[in-house]
Amino acid sequence: MGLGKLQPGLVYRDTLPVTDILTVPAMASLYHSNVEMPPVFATAHMIGFIEWTCIAALRPYLLPHQRTVGILVDVRHKAATPIGMTVTAEVELIEIRDRQLRFRVSCRDDVEDIGGGIHERAVIDNDRFLNRVLKKGGPLTA
Repeated sequence: MGLGKLQPGLVYRDTLPVTDILTVPAMASLYHSNVEMPPVFATAHMIGFIEWTCIAALRPYLLPHQRTVGILVDVRHKAATPIGMTVTAEVELIEIRDRQLRFRVSCRDDVEDIGGGIHERAVIDNDRFLNRVLKKGGPLTA
């Protein structure tokens, strides 16, 4: 479709069931931590879910060589969500500045609003981006 068709006002929603792998305790091993934490939806996963919801919203507007990368996250996580509930993310494109896209974002669970704020993404040329990663010394596979 192309970015020329992209307009502020685009709204997209997605849902995610909260399972044990999306909780704060499940993240502890990633950071070599043994601190006991409550089994609730992790803030890091909420932000990741917001990012993936924005990516899905933009997919029809990107050319095959284009991707988007996150460049700003200003999100507040204000309520806990237990395992078994579903989280819904809603993103609304509110501004386009050249290749930078600004979204108003929110998340709610089955009971209440759990967070929200602003997220920005930049449209990139995937090949040029990956070439910069290679020059920096990073592998392109894990």
